[in-house]
Amino acid sequence: MRSGSSGEWAARSRAAVWHPCTQMKQHERTPLVPIARASGAWLYDCDGRRYLDAVGSWWVNLFGHANPRISAAIATQLAEFEHVMLAGFTHRPVIELSERLASLAPGRLSHAFYGSDGASATEIALKMSFHYWRQRGVAGKDHYARLAGGYHGETVGALSVTDVALFRDAYGPLLRAHPVLPSPGVHDAIDSPGSKRATDEAIVALGTFLESHAATTAALIVEPLVQGACGMAMYPPRYLSAARALTARHGVHLIADEIMTGFGRTGTLFACEQAPIVPDLLCLSKGITGGYLPLSCVLATDDVYAAFYDDDVTRGFLHSHSYTGNALACRAALAVLDIIRDDDVIAVNRAKSQRWSTLAEPLAAHPRVRGFRQRGMIVAFDVDEARDGLANRFAAEALRREIVLRPIGSTVYFMPPYTLTDDEFAFLVERTLEVVDAA
Repeated sequence: MRSGSSGEWAARSRAAVWHPCTQMKQHERTPLVPIARASGAWLYDCDGRRYLDAVGSWWVNLFGHANPRISAAIATQLAEFEHVMLAGFTHRPVIELSERLASLAPGRLSHAFYGSDGASATEIALKMSFHYWRQRGVAGKDHYARLAGGYHGETVGALSVTDVALFRDAYGPLLRAHPVLPSPGVHDAIDSPGSKRATDEAIVALGTFLESHAATTAALIVEPLVQGACGMAMYPPRYLSAARALTARHGVHLIADEIMTGFGRTGTLFACEQAPIVPDLLCLSKGITGGYLPLSCVLATDDVYAAFYDDDVTRGFLHSHSYTGNALACRAALAVLDIIRDDDVIAVNRAKSQRWSTLAEPLAAHPRVRGFRQRGMIVAFDVDEARDGLANRFAAEALRREIVLRPIGSTVYFMPPYTLTDDEFAFLVERTLEVVDAA
């Protein structure tokens, strides 16, 4: 930003910008935070104050802000060309990215279709599944099974399979009704008795549902291992194993929404690997470009792809985005995959997550903390608070202490860049403890 105080820029933004998932009137009391620059895990405002980005800028940032390797990759691509439409044309970055994703994904998810964000990926997967069954001559499969508390985006189709009232209720008349099944996810450790019980019950409920409704169900859509927007509800891999077996037995697609969990967040490159399962459709976004540029991708099996391969144009998958397969975004994604490979990130993260678990023990032991849980590089807990407005108070107190936290209801979570050092994580825990006491 050019010269000017944080207060001046905050006022201008409030007057001109309609911010997402925000009640704008609240910013009459709580000013927006104008960021002038960022480096590593830190954001800096126009007055020089710093803030530790403990939520990875809405879960997208994997390797820190202003990462030199990703920046260099984009600069190299920018010197060649920035974008070309992907209808009738192609280019090296999108080809190489598609080949590498196919080689890394479980099973034969060998065909990549690109969008611009996570909700777009959900829309693509839903349409592919429905259209697949119609192409195969199977009538009536026009509903999707979804899990209680699931989140898959906020466009109309994606919102139809989302089960978070905050996002759904205002738009209910626009949405198709799809069955909601019990979730295995809990706000507790995945080895707790409550988690085991919830998983057992969810598996039984899914089997019972498919026995009666497989003929009208195109797909089951799930967030593997962690349900983000309902408060980082976590569950064990055995639910995924059962869901894959049951959907395959009943002729129903399995859509794995790894928009949040992909690219190492849960301890493996893809959360599905921990089951291990191969979904029919795998949705990716957020961390795919390291937080640099919008990009999403749906990886489809050979079987799904083959259903659309025909001489008849109308049997093709007629879906498009203007910036599909953007070359700059694909080049950033390739740089992300290079870093994951060259720095042995998955192994490094596993060791780091164990150290973080130890460093977070004082937080887990705090008398107001409930359900402390961790899955790879995602840490979450609930604060014992009966009053409304905890999330806003918590976020405000966190900013005063140089940390960025965005609680979901009473759930507080950490999802920082992988480059966060142990000292920075210890700082995050120390300041969060102060916020728990103050908020």
